[in-house]
Amino acid sequence: MTDWLGPDEWRAVALSLRVSLWATVVSLPLGILTAYALARWRFPGKQLLNGIVHLPLILPPVVTGYILLLTLGTRGPIGSTLSDWGVVFAFRWTGAALAAGTMAFPLMVRAIRLSIEAIDPKLEQAASTLGASPPWVFLTVTLPLALPGIIAGAILAFAKAMGEFGATITFVSNIPGQTRTIPSAIYAFLQVPGGEAAAMTLVIVSVAVAMGALLLSELIGRRVAARVGGV
Repeated sequence: MTDWLGPDEWRAVALSLRVSLWATVVSLPLGILTAYALARWRFPGKQLLNGIVHLPLILPPVVTGYILLLTLGTRGPIGSTLSDWGVVFAFRWTGAALAAGTMAFPLMVRAIRLSIEAIDPKLEQAASTLGASPPWVFLTVTLPLALPGIIAGAILAFAKAMGEFGATITFVSNIPGQTRTIPSAIYAFLQVPGGEAAAMTLVIVSVAVAMGALLLSELIGRRVAARVGGV
């Protein structure tokens, strides 16, 4: 593969892996909390929260990226405040991670939520009757039983983040070495004569990573489910 990828392609692949990893790791705790709230809690505005979480799935990615630019750009209401503290997302790789994480978040939450909903509530109730506090019940009962869904959700989010294009290019543009991920690089190569070969190489890499992530998600999910079931 080293013969297939030139310096520009390698930079795009490395940046995509970096962006996807950070997008997944940073959003995972919030994804678990959100999924648990939607699966177990009853509160006013629950359906509104559910709609907001899944909104990136139905909005055009460019719209999501534009909303991020309006709110978190250096002139946005939140972004201007953050920039005063030295935190800038727009047109930086951290912004690419934020955009990718935003687009992948609904898939993560859905997978984890389904896993939590599949847990028998009586198991959690039994732990509560034995004197365990709600946080302890979550850590010792709910979280281990939901682990297959958490792993599956994290890997699916990683794969989705690797393929994110519309929101990313709108929010952070397509800057070589800084915000040019694999999808952005493919787009850029297709705009210049003779770039088809490099674009096809990145397409193959993208497909391989996505398929590998899906297969890994299935394999790990089954193994974890078997161990949890055995216990």
